[in-house]
Amino acid sequence: MTAAPPRRMHLAAYVPGAGERAGFAWYERLARTAERGLFDFLLVAEGDAHGPDALTVLAALAAGTDRLGLAASTASGEPCEPARRLATLDHLSAGRAAWHAHPPAGGHPRAAEFAAAARALWDSWTPDGSPRPVSHRGRYFAVEGEFTVERCPQGHPVTVLAGDSPEDRELAASTADVVLVPHTTFDEARARYAEVKGRLAAHGRAHDELKVLLRVALVLGDNDDNDINDAREPFTGGPDALAALLTEYVAEDAADGFVLVAHGPGGLDDFVDRVVPLLQDRGAFRRTYNGSTLRSHLGIAAPVWKG
Repeated sequence: MTAAPPRRMHLAAYVPGAGERAGFAWYERLARTAERGLFDFLLVAEGDAHGPDALTVLAALAAGTDRLGLAASTASGEPCEPARRLATLDHLSAGRAAWHAHPPAGGHPRAAEFAAAARALWDSWTPDGSPRPVSHRGRYFAVEGEFTVERCPQGHPVTVLAGDSPEDRELAASTADVVLVPHTTFDEARARYAEVKGRLAAHGRAHDELKVLLRVALVLGDNDDNDINDAREPFTGGPDALAALLTEYVAEDAADGFVLVAHGPGGLDDFVDRVVPLLQDRGAFRRTYNGSTLRSHLGIAAPVWKG
């Protein structure tokens, strides 16, 4: 009997605050490297008051990339303005936008309502292009009037959440498309993966409707270095050993993929050049993008329009 091919993993790159004062060329090189590596998306953290606006950076990157998903950490506040800017990014990128939603002040109930209000705004345009007024009155937000941006190419931008508390996991199971979790031991990662996926049924969602990605840093050793250290971040080892380890995590239901912390373009170049081909040879990662939207990369269907 022929063995089943390994489950395909998802890869993303995270740009932390260390790059917030870098020039645009820094972001552009990271984005092009991630797209060359066939990554699902690039997540740009929101900088401080002295750093660039993440959504503005991604709007510029949309013109220089063709397939890479573009995710921004969004500030809290009222839902109308982030929803408008994210919908605009989804149009500019032809369906590649995502938002990394932080629970704002008020905790998870407020975050859940924030997401619901944003989705009401995105759903206020019918699939045939007709706007309808929005009327949302909840505990935390009141949204009235007409949304100014027509329905997104993806229906809604992809929702990314992060965190590892029970409240974080429940919010992700109810509202998110992707959840980012910190790396722990292999056994702990498997147990957490099962626990997060087990929450989906209570919300009427299927097992594959939420992707669980481990956030890790990698240090690549020499080609002949087959020893691997995965007990603390960062993962350290040679390309072969790292490719085998990442494949095992996905094959054994410890993760659906990984978010690699990109402290500079050079490190991401090394991973794309030295590890991605090995993952492809194992059948664990794509050799080409099979679609044009971020939802197609993730294997997540567009949301059904709620009329």
